[in-house]
Amino acid sequence: MPSEATTRTKPSAFNPWVVLVIACLAQFMVVLDATVVNVALPSIQRGLHFSASNLQWVVNAYTLIFGGFLLLGGRAADLLGRKRLFIAGTALFSVASLVNGLAQSSGMLIAGRGLQGLGGALVSPAALSIVTTTFSDPAERTKALGVWSAIAAGGGAVGLLLGGVLTDLASWPWIFIVNVPVGVMTIALALRLVPETRVDAGHRAFDLAGAVTVTSGLVVLVYAIVKAQAFGWGSARTVGLLAAGVALIGVFLLVERRSVAPLMRLAIFRVRTLSVADTVLLLVASGMFGMFFFASLYVQEILGYSPLRAGLAFLPVTAGIVIGAGIAQQLIARIGARNVAIAGVLLAAAGMVVLTRLPVHGSYLGDLLPGLTPLSIGMGLTFVPITLLGTGGVTGEDAGLASGLFNTAQQVGGSLGLAILSTLAASRTTSVIHSLAGHAGAGAALAARLSGYHLAFAAAAVMLALGAVILVLALRARHVRGLELTASPVAT
Repeated sequence: MPSEATTRTKPSAFNPWVVLVIACLAQFMVVLDATVVNVALPSIQRGLHFSASNLQWVVNAYTLIFGGFLLLGGRAADLLGRKRLFIAGTALFSVASLVNGLAQSSGMLIAGRGLQGLGGALVSPAALSIVTTTFSDPAERTKALGVWSAIAAGGGAVGLLLGGVLTDLASWPWIFIVNVPVGVMTIALALRLVPETRVDAGHRAFDLAGAVTVTSGLVVLVYAIVKAQAFGWGSARTVGLLAAGVALIGVFLLVERRSVAPLMRLAIFRVRTLSVADTVLLLVASGMFGMFFFASLYVQEILGYSPLRAGLAFLPVTAGIVIGAGIAQQLIARIGARNVAIAGVLLAAAGMVVLTRLPVHGSYLGDLLPGLTPLSIGMGLTFVPITLLGTGGVTGEDAGLASGLFNTAQQVGGSLGLAILSTLAASRTTSVIHSLAGHAGAGAALAARLSGYHLAFAAAAVMLALGAVILVLALRARHVRGLELTASPVAT
């Protein structure tokens, strides 16, 4: 049986809170970059002469590689060293950011975005596993995961603001170049202040077949999801790609059952808290990614906000997430992680329902903020216990793998949710316009578009509610009792 080992220096020689800050700094950079590009897309299209069909790959190239390599990155962190993968991923992400900022063609930018995704896939699971193995005290681990969750959930909202600020006040290359000094600082701090931990597996074999099949399967699956709206969900290409992705993942599972040194020990799915948390996270991420997308469209296309003003509109979301995460840390000790997660998901779903009533001639304070407030606090309440459930019930040898699975669920869920919700919204808008029999004026066209947004928000609320149902039915008090005490202590 593999055992946890450290290299060079024992973690006890390091300040765990400093380690948390460094890990969160890198994670914030990765999460922020998933949304910072959205408000800059029109400027990027003009600057590099992107065609309308190729512009989507500024987003998709990052999503595709990031989602496809997360699981491999998580397991590699366990086997090769979490600090080593963290630094390597941060370096790759920073170099790719510089390439993007200096890009002179659409192809150069798309390639750079893919490299950013690969760097992010190395950084995120390594950073989360560093956090979970650094904090041995249950109360401190809950506080640390609260900070982590606020960063992970709030980074998307900050990305919208920063994208608007940099695009309006400077130019679009700066949304990428700003990562470079942050990455350099993170690497310098990590070299001195983060301990190295890894699994002493007792062998040197590497599961190449497992690595190839799972990475290929996830890449094909994410590609099918992000292209489903363009191809059509029922088209032969979409169905074929989905089938190919599922088949590759099926082959991966067969390989893992027979491998003497599996990339992913399938027994990890017997941990009920992990399996349930990852399933719920997939549903929650599906709804939340859609919320950011359609709420951003609402303030810009319906209310007519500029990119900068649109970014500022989402500042309360970040504040709400931080507030919710702080409350979650206090409630977990009193009523348990499961109950806090249920309350958070239901509160977020209620906020999403409020957004289904947004009017064409709405106001920010009277219409949008009343929905964003409970939604953002609910997100904060949800992500802290879900992160604890998804990573706290495994041994130290599987910390990176559990982190990789957790991040994969979030990324695949976000891609899947956005694809589904975008399809529903477009179909509803088209249906409403056709029902007007060509008599739609500008106001009616906006109302038709908003009707599509309403359907997307309603579907997102259903996704969140389904997550709460799964928590209630699949996770009992006995499954989470003593969770913090059974979590792996820091390696020594």
